[in-house]
Amino acid sequence: MKIGITGQAGFIGYHLYNTLLLDDSVDLVPFKRNYFGNKALLEDFVNQCDVIVHLAAMNRHEDANVIFDTNIDLVHQLVNACTSKNVTPHIIFSSSSQEEKENLYGQSKKEGKEKFIQWANEKGGNFTSLTIPNVFGPFGRPNYNSVVATFCHKIAHNENPTIINDSAVGLIYINELVEIFIQSIKNSKKGEIKDGNIKELKIAPTKNIKVSEILRLLQQYKTDYMENGIFPNLDLDFEKALFNTFRCYIPTSHYPVKYKKNTDNRGSFVEIARTQTSGQFSFSTTVPGITRGNHFHTRKAERFAVISGKALIQLRKIGTDEILDYYLDGEEPAYVDMPIWYTHNIKNIGDTELITLFWINEPYNPEDADTYFINV
Repeated sequence: MKIGITGQAGFIGYHLYNTLLLDDSVDLVPFKRNYFGNKALLEDFVNQCDVIVHLAAMNRHEDANVIFDTNIDLVHQLVNACTSKNVTPHIIFSSSSQEEKENLYGQSKKEGKEKFIQWANEKGGNFTSLTIPNVFGPFGRPNYNSVVATFCHKIAHNENPTIINDSAVGLIYINELVEIFIQSIKNSKKGEIKDGNIKELKIAPTKNIKVSEILRLLQQYKTDYMENGIFPNLDLDFEKALFNTFRCYIPTSHYPVKYKKNTDNRGSFVEIARTQTSGQFSFSTTVPGITRGNHFHTRKAERFAVISGKALIQLRKIGTDEILDYYLDGEEPAYVDMPIWYTHNIKNIGDTELITLFWINEPYNPEDADTYFINV
């Protein structure tokens, strides 16, 4: 199945694209922003796709009319390209709960959906509309994607967020939303879409929470985790998702964090990790020149602590080329924590044995390892 995602580089697009990359049964058709505005490139794109997930849209602009016109134009271009090439891919449309309101962004989603339905009815194409609540997760743009992204960025960078309206907000975590998109994609074979060739699904929030409670939790993460190295309780799915989101906004300069080394005539003692959650502690020894790791996680929180020897810990966000290098020396024990969606490794760069302690919030389960191997 060949799948293309407009808005591939956006917040939802990034997570959907990289999750689908883990599935060998699909073939992803790359999409670039300049395909819109270039008739030939867009037609070539739609001609290759069995499924198109249409995520590209403008969310914010000082002139609401620009938002409306832009989003409607993107739908027009996509429909015209399909019509021109006489193809009927299954189009999955990212709508919004705002479509029920009077603002022009919501109206652009509502009218865009109607235009796709008209195309599907006239051309015999398959169309699915997913009406999405507020989404949060790693790598959302502050002051753009969600209040969670804004709060995370500000708190992690020692700024003070303000609450304008302390109302309850309905949220869905990006991983949960991606699973819904993937299920819609898997239903793309003809005859599997219920109610004819058109399906509309209104996605309910998985968490309703007051804005002030979000802020309280994030401020607690900063105090406990950033300032004191304490992992919070990760038993609740929402709080684990919020914590993993927060970790991805911590400045890269925060690491490595040096431990307090207590030494007396018996030797030394270093506390590796203090937690309010379950987890698995382990250690490794590594001979000089050897590299361990080169994998990433999509939900696990993990700490690498070097207590003896010299190490280079490297991280790279999936889908990017920038490599973060952290040099650690057991003479001054220190740790680096691994954000989700960052592939990471550790190499012994010294001439003696390297001793590393590891903590991860879930004991290893080979049937659900959440471990994906890719070189940094």
